[in-house]
Amino acid sequence: MALVLTVAATPALSDATIGGKTVDCYCTDSKGSRVELGETICLQVDGRMFMAQCQMSLNVPMWREVAQGCFSSSLREGLQPSFDPSAVDTHI
Repeated sequence: MALVLTVAATPALSDATIGGKTVDCYCTDSKGSRVELGETICLQVDGRMFMAQCQMSLNVPMWREVAQGCFSSSLREGLQPSFDPSAVDTHI
């Protein structure tokens, strides 16, 4: 019985190698750049933008939507805080 279980489990152990060579699993972005498993990026598909994470599904790397829209760290110039020099006490 142990021999049968060992032989049956062999295909599951070979997921990371093919012909003795290690297979790197990763996703690619729209420009063809490599994105590692677990990384999250902003994707634009059919005019829709969303946050997607590179994940495995049935031993195939794929993109999974994790949030609607995309995060941004840039501010428009109109949103920058203004500075009023007359509000500063120069005798500190």
